[in-house]
Amino acid sequence: MDRRRKKQSKAATPRSEEVSSIEWEFINMSEQEEDLIYRMYKLVGDRWALIAGRIPGRKAEEIERFWIMRHGEGFAGRRKELKKSKC
Repeated sequence: MDRRRKKQSKAATPRSEEVSSIEWEFINMSEQEEDLIYRMYKLVGDRWALIAGRIPGRKAEEIERFWIMRHGEGFAGRRKELKKSKC
Protein backbone atom coordinates (compact mmCIF):
# COMPACT_ATOMS: atom_id res chain seq x y z
CA MET A 1 0.00 0.00 0.00
CA ASP A 2 1.44 3.34 -0.92
CA ARG A 3 1.73 6.19 1.59
CA ARG A 4 -1.23 8.12 0.26
CA ARG A 5 -3.66 5.23 0.74
CA LYS A 6 -2.28 4.50 4.18
CA LYS A 7 -2.93 8.10 5.30
CA GLN A 8 -6.42 8.08 3.79
CA SER A 9 -7.37 4.86 5.55
CA LYS A 10 -6.22 6.27 8.92
CA ALA A 11 -8.19 9.46 8.40
CA ALA A 12 -11.32 7.58 7.38
CA THR A 13 -11.60 5.52 10.57
CA PRO A 14 -14.23 7.04 12.90
CA ARG A 15 -13.31 7.80 16.49
CA SER A 16 -15.48 5.66 18.72
CA GLU A 17 -15.10 7.95 21.75
CA GLU A 18 -16.84 10.90 20.11
CA VAL A 19 -20.45 11.46 21.14
CA SER A 20 -22.94 13.41 19.10
CA SER A 21 -23.82 16.73 20.72
CA ILE A 22 -27.49 15.79 20.42
CA GLU A 23 -26.93 13.04 23.00
CA TRP A 24 -25.30 15.35 25.57
CA GLU A 25 -26.79 15.63 29.02
CA PHE A 26 -27.04 19.12 30.50
CA ILE A 27 -24.19 19.76 32.90
CA ASN A 28 -25.19 21.28 36.20
CA MET A 29 -22.82 23.84 37.61
CA SER A 30 -23.07 25.79 40.82
CA GLU A 31 -23.55 29.55 40.60
CA GLN A 32 -19.95 30.06 41.72
CA GLU A 33 -18.66 27.75 39.00
CA GLU A 34 -20.76 29.47 36.33
CA ASP A 35 -19.58 32.89 37.47
CA LEU A 36 -15.95 31.78 37.39
CA ILE A 37 -16.35 30.26 33.92
CA TYR A 38 -17.86 33.48 32.54
CA ARG A 39 -15.15 35.66 34.10
CA MET A 40 -12.32 33.36 32.97
CA TYR A 41 -13.77 33.17 29.45
CA LYS A 42 -13.64 36.97 29.22
CA LEU A 43 -9.97 36.87 30.26
CA VAL A 44 -8.58 33.89 28.36
CA GLY A 45 -11.19 32.98 25.74
CA ASP A 46 -11.85 29.35 24.93
CA ARG A 47 -8.81 27.90 26.67
CA TRP A 48 -10.92 25.27 28.43
CA ALA A 49 -8.04 23.44 30.08
CA LEU A 50 -6.87 26.64 31.72
CA ILE A 51 -10.39 27.40 32.96
CA ALA A 52 -10.89 23.82 34.20
CA GLY A 53 -7.65 24.10 36.18
CA ARG A 54 -9.33 26.75 38.33
CA ILE A 55 -12.39 24.60 39.10
CA PRO A 56 -11.64 21.51 41.21
CA GLY A 57 -13.15 18.29 39.91
CA ARG A 58 -14.04 19.62 36.44
CA LYS A 59 -12.46 18.56 33.17
CA ALA A 60 -11.84 20.80 30.16
CA GLU A 61 -14.37 18.77 28.15
CA GLU A 62 -17.08 19.43 30.75
CA ILE A 63 -16.39 23.16 30.74
CA GLU A 64 -16.45 23.34 26.95
CA ARG A 65 -19.65 21.28 26.77
CA PHE A 66 -21.28 23.52 29.39
CA TRP A 67 -20.30 26.62 27.40
CA ILE A 68 -21.59 25.22 24.11
CA MET A 69 -24.87 24.17 25.69
CA ARG A 70 -25.37 27.61 27.23
CA HIS A 71 -24.40 29.62 24.17
CA GLY A 72 -24.92 27.33 21.18
CA GLU A 73 -27.81 28.04 18.84
CA GLY A 74 -28.62 24.34 18.49
CA PHE A 75 -29.42 24.07 22.20
CA ALA A 76 -31.80 27.05 22.47
CA GLY A 77 -34.87 24.79 22.41
CA ARG A 78 -33.50 22.47 25.08
CA ARG A 79 -32.64 25.45 27.31
CA LYS A 80 -36.24 26.68 27.05
CA GLU A 81 -37.58 23.22 27.93
CA LEU A 82 -35.28 23.03 30.93
CA LYS A 83 -36.39 26.44 32.20
CA LYS A 84 -40.08 25.50 31.84
CA SER A 85 -39.61 22.27 33.77
CA LYS A 86 -37.88 24.10 36.66
CA CYS A 87 -40.76 26.57 37.09
